[in-house]
Amino acid sequence: MSAHRAVGLLLGVVADGLIGEPRRAGPPRPVAALPQAADTLARRIGTAGATTVVTTGAVAVGMLVERAAGRHRLLRTLAVAAGTWSVLGGARIASDGTELARDLENGDFDTARARISTVDLRCTEDLDLPGLSRASIEVVADQTSNAVVSPLVWGAVAGLPGMLAARTVTVLGRRPGMELDIASARSADPVARRLDEIANLVPARLTATLTTAAAPVVGGSARSAWQAWRRDTAAHPSPNAGRAEAAFAGALEIRLGGRTVYPRGVAELPVLGAGRNPDAGHVTRAVELSRVVGLCTAGVSAVLAAVSGLGRRRR
Repeated sequence: MSAHRAVGLLLGVVADGLIGEPRRAGPPRPVAALPQAADTLARRIGTAGATTVVTTGAVAVGMLVERAAGRHRLLRTLAVAAGTWSVLGGARIASDGTELARDLENGDFDTARARISTVDLRCTEDLDLPGLSRASIEVVADQTSNAVVSPLVWGAVAGLPGMLAARTVTVLGRRPGMELDIASARSADPVARRLDEIANLVPARLTATLTTAAAPVVGGSARSAWQAWRRDTAAHPSPNAGRAEAAFAGALEIRLGGRTVYPRGVAELPVLGAGRNPDAGHVTRAVELSRVVGLCTAGVSAVLAAVSGLGRRRR
């Protein structure tokens, strides 16, 4: 039981890297349909009810698939691999981050502002090169934790039901119009947001740990990543996002955080890191760091799945 889960997780990571993010002409990953399904239900039963139904449905799908696979090891492995690919965001992070870095290098700030606005709530109209670079790296760091580390960890310890549930609550809590406005500390879907925070408590800290360890691979500083993570996150309003962002800031020896303008007001967020202002080159390095953290997480998750499986068999 442990081997199939570990191998399935690794195959899913490989598939994410090889297949990448489907183009507009191709069918999207199943996770892309969750926001629309939740919004449709919300019009009838409210946001809390929609979140409950969709999340419960994700858990049920995972349980049904595992039961359908039965004791057939190959089917179980393929089911975990397919589930991992369906929710993993590594390829999307790499693609979007690379395009953002290219836009910034070419001075195409309007396109960069439009890209950032699709994944982040902050106002981008007045952002210059450092501001856009900072926003890009914060998005990469946050999504690395939520869309790569979290589903792999939950897949390792709770199989398909855990993986699908964790990714579902993250997607629902951050869908357009439902994100937390840090300036006002309000979310249009507080149930999804709270579940998202709980689901990502451990993954966020693992992201910071692996970012610290992986920093030298991209020419960064493990010491600075550790210091920024431990020093700068206490005052951050998010229990999770600040950790990944601080570790990325320290690893790249730049500054993130600070004054951020949102539609409902201005948030004076803590400054993360102690280096200089970021530029397009740092966005490229952040994408590389995200890839390394993802690969490290795949290895950790495979080991965790194997160990947890052995523990279950002994009991």
